[in-house]
Amino acid sequence: MNIRSAALLLFSFTLANAEDVKVANPQEFRAAVAGAKPGTRIILSAGNYGGGFHFANLRGEAGKPIVIAAADPKQPPVFDGAKVGLHLTSPAYVELRGLVFSKLSANGLNIDDGGSSDETGAHHVVLQGLRVSEIGARRNEDGIKLSGLSDFQISDCTVERWGTGGGSAIDMVGCHRGVIEGNVFRHQDAPGCTGVQCKGGTSEIAILRNRFEDAGGRGVNIGGSTGLQFFRPSLKPGGEHAEARKIRVEGNWFRGGMAAIAFAGADGGVVRFNTIERPGRWAFRIVQETKEPGFVPCRNGEITDNVIIFDSGKWSEGGVNVGGGTGPETFKFARNWWYCADRPDRSRPKLPVEEVGGTYGQDPKNAVGKAGAEAWKK
Repeated sequence: MNIRSAALLLFSFTLANAEDVKVANPQEFRAAVAGAKPGTRIILSAGNYGGGFHFANLRGEAGKPIVIAAADPKQPPVFDGAKVGLHLTSPAYVELRGLVFSKLSANGLNIDDGGSSDETGAHHVVLQGLRVSEIGARRNEDGIKLSGLSDFQISDCTVERWGTGGGSAIDMVGCHRGVIEGNVFRHQDAPGCTGVQCKGGTSEIAILRNRFEDAGGRGVNIGGSTGLQFFRPSLKPGGEHAEARKIRVEGNWFRGGMAAIAFAGADGGVVRFNTIERPGRWAFRIVQETKEPGFVPCRNGEITDNVIIFDSGKWSEGGVNVGGGTGPETFKFARNWWYCADRPDRSRPKLPVEEVGGTYGQDPKNAVGKAGAEAWKK
């Protein structure tokens, strides 16, 4: 049984053992959340609920989550017209399903641990079927902002058009053990933003089978640049620090954007079975943006079994950007399929290490058994 099937089975069990509270306006919504206990399902009728909701310590239990869901996902409740649609501080065993967040000036949805120094602050959260769009403007505004969240799942969501001055569709700071699966991240020509970002000590995140459509300067940023006081867990003297560890990016489809995937101050990370179609400059980047003492150079990434289709006129540095202060010689490239669509004879990339078993200049439509073959057909 895969992760999604297990989640759906658990949700079905929850439906049969839950207390339903139906609400139809913002006042009823606030009252329902205030009175929620483990096992409560808050069912929102269609309509506009405004925004600016902030709830602290909304805590269900294992097997008895608190669920906030649309009564009819085809006619969803909408949160808009404020800085933030919904802000949850220190939630546990909470599920949000079928909600819409739109036209908000800061973040669409914000979930944080309340500054807790351990992993008890915010954990076991499910976000399923959310629609987040038109968030912020030209600053660091995120569709979904997560800080210190552990043991979470984000699936079947669509995030479109977030802040172009450093914003992300999903921004994670110090988050752990999460699955981001089957979502769509869509922007326009916005090189100053990012699709999914894992930084501030984020670890053990699986980014699986998502679609990234012109999702910014970096479709996935494995790492980033974080103020030292925001790392979770807190940094300890003498450690080998990194912005991100144990991030998996598998089976995704990337179209456009400046670069599909960046390793930015990461220690490790696996990128495989993805399709990368016509990036604006690079397929991959290896950079170091956090340079304080104690931080390891960006190192030990594995880039294998991907299909990369590019145009010769939008291909810089041989397709892989390597910045200073990094350890590119520790990276592994293997069995990737590289194809320059307008000049197949220019398909061979310039890599920091020798690739094992790469394929160059062959049309990936014939890549039977290779990563991305099904995504290429879509």
